[in-house]
Amino acid sequence: MKVTVTGSLGNISKPLTTALVQKGHTVTVISSNPEKQKDIEALGATAAIGSLEDVNFLTSALTGADVVYCMVPPNYHTTGDDPIVYCKQIGNNYAQAIRQSGVQRVIHLSSFGADLEKGTGIILGAHYVENILREIPDVAITHMRPTYFYYNLLRYVGMIKKAGLIATNYGDDDKLILVSPLDIAAAIVEEIETPGAGRKIRYVASDELTAKEAARILGAAIGKPELKWVTITDEKMQSGLEANGVPVNIAAYTVEMFACLHSGELSKDYERNKPIALGKVKLTDFAKDFAAAFTKN
Repeated sequence: MKVTVTGSLGNISKPLTTALVQKGHTVTVISSNPEKQKDIEALGATAAIGSLEDVNFLTSALTGADVVYCMVPPNYHTTGDDPIVYCKQIGNNYAQAIRQSGVQRVIHLSSFGADLEKGTGIILGAHYVENILREIPDVAITHMRPTYFYYNLLRYVGMIKKAGLIATNYGDDDKLILVSPLDIAAAIVEEIETPGAGRKIRYVASDELTAKEAARILGAAIGKPELKWVTITDEKMQSGLEANGVPVNIAAYTVEMFACLHSGELSKDYERNKPIALGKVKLTDFAKDFAAAFTKN
């Protein structure tokens, strides 16, 4: 099959591209960075260099594909743009390009919590993109809803070094449903190779633990077996993020998202529609990468 992959050579798109090429598929990878072209071609894929904000480019890159994997890159972290507005813009661009290119099968990277219409912070963007794509007629779409990415735990390396603990507005006995990009990529490959019809939601997760249990595993990996993960107020979380240079709007969205995780609301639909099996990569596996980052930084 001819597959177009967005996300350049990111945490999901690189292993996804590698797996698809190894399986004999013809893969085109969209990247906004010309310097990635050689790396993309080294994997056996074709590079399409351009911006997702350019609908004409995007339409051209999708034309002729049997399947398209589309994701919204987190560019707002560096531009300071409102993430919800940005997600809507890219979602509308995808919808227009899909219509114009005639693509019949779409795999969309969404998020757990995308079923909720409010109170999810940055995840609300995924909710809107799902709704935008649902308006496209006669296209088979799978919305992949991964849970909490392991690599987001890396943001706490500095806090552990400075304060000796993890402190967020979720923690302690709160349940964490964690996922590896490798397991997400594997699930996307399965969806691509499964004949698609209609609309489908698929959750992807790798491990389920409490924050306390996660702290013990990460702590053991870095030589701090008594590492704690404590819960603080939303107000303290907001002020802490701002003090570390996070833009006020991004900090507010983050606090809201974590508060939704703390309440359990974020994962309710996941609990009703769990994947048949969890992924292969466990937190004990990721803890090795965490320890490497802790030692390096």
